[in-house]
Amino acid sequence: MKQHNYYTYILTNTSKKILYVGVTNNIERRLTEHYFGNNQKSTFTTKYKCYYLVWFERHQYIEHAIEREKEIKGWLREKKIKLIESDNPTWRFLNGDITEWPPKLTALSS
Repeated sequence: MKQHNYYTYILTNTSKKILYVGVTNNIERRLTEHYFGNNQKSTFTTKYKCYYLVWFERHQYIEHAIEREKEIKGWLREKKIKLIESDNPTWRFLNGDITEWPPKLTALSS
């Protein structure tokens, strides 16, 4: 049986003031789309420069990933910060140096 991978993820900007919650089936492609604007004039992530992956969670089923995204989006900022810091206490950017494309997602391969 084929293993499916869907991700709920959180991005931030360099100041870590903005948090963006999303869902995708291809996290590397989606990060590239956020960075380059996905052929749209302006998106939330390009406007606020939210290119840095600080948290993600893998799901086998898209329904679970979407449910989790909606749940997290409903949380207050403080709760989102606690979630990030439970897995990534130093807020390390999991997509490394974003000047390199495609981004190197070392966290996914470990």
